Amino acid sequence: MIGRAVRWYGAKDLRLEPVSLPPPGAGEVLVRVAYCGVCGSDLHEIADGPHAIPVDRPHPLSGTVAPLTLGHEFSGEVAATGPGVAGLPAGAPVAVEPNYRCGRCTACREGRTEVCAGFGFAGLMGDGGMAEYALVPSYMVHRLPDGFDLAAAAVLEPAAVALHGIRRSTFAAGQTAVVVGLGPVGLLVCALLRDAGAARVIGVDPAPVRRQLACRLGADAVLGPDADVPSAVEQLTGGDRAHVAFEVAGSQDAVDIALSCLRTGGELLLLGLVEKLMLPAFDMVNAELRLTTSVGYRDCHPELVGLVTGGRLDLSALVSEVVPLADAPAVLLDMAAGTPTGIKTLIRCAGGVDGGDTTT
Repeated sequence: MIGRAVRWYGAKDLRLEPVSLPPPGAGEVLVRVAYCGVCGSDLHEIADGPHAIPVDRPHPLSGTVAPLTLGHEFSGEVAATGPGVAGLPAGAPVAVEPNYRCGRCTACREGRTEVCAGFGFAGLMGDGGMAEYALVPSYMVHRLPDGFDLAAAAVLEPAAVALHGIRRSTFAAGQTAVVVGLGPVGLLVCALLRDAGAARVIGVDPAPVRRQLACRLGADAVLGPDADVPSAVEQLTGGDRAHVAFEVAGSQDAVDIALSCLRTGGELLLLGLVEKLMLPAFDMVNAELRLTTSVGYRDCHPELVGLVTGGRLDLSALVSEVVPLADAPAVLLDMAAGTPTGIKTLIRCAGGVDGGDTTT
């Protein structure tokens, strides 16, 4: 099978080129990709990578070394399957959960595949879905109900990051939560908290368009980071402040804001990626604050699909732009060089032929 793919050769070096894929082997699925989302991780690799992309030694599970095909947020239809794959007939709509797992390490044996010793993502550590076709292990593939919107399905991956973060936290229905950073994952945290019965969801972000969408998705109040956020949260909660604060921006400033919103005994959940942080340990100990981290996801896709089909989660609301695969290298280079103004950009690949390119 030969199809076009967006290939990463180095920082600022993207090429749309034909790629020859072998027939799927045992336990593999060939996916005709419909849509692939653009993630901040992709843009970091394009701007000044490599960060996660293997360039000297192949990744231990994918066996891949650069150049490789980008894209880890993708959906499509089954084109073919290899021996031993059941329940995925040709033409079935699917979403891809792109994390590799070895099945042998301590974490995998304990069911914590998101921290597998050989962890990696198709699209960053192996060939991904910014292409007409993608070949992936069958354990990555989730069959979707017939008629499921494949553009929305490409947003299931960041939604899984959000859901796993909430599961990792101590959040319970009836509590107040603050979400600092309203990019796609932060927005989805807001939506999922609302569905889970939060008493109040308060979002913090500098971008007005993101604050507006947060309100649409379930936030009760939104604030800019230049506001007196702790005082505003106290006023909104009658002095109680928040039970849980989700940091989804990956910055020291965002962590400081999140901590300032917590009540005694509250919890800071780190979802954003940042190399180092300074924490006020004395104050945290005296207030018995919890610090929890979250990465990736596991076993989230079935629940999310149920929320979407039940009308309780609108993933399409996050899609701000759809561009064709032929334009992807230029669009990605522009996005990596500047500050994206939209929420979620999708690349329309081979299977995304059910509508024109749009900007919403």
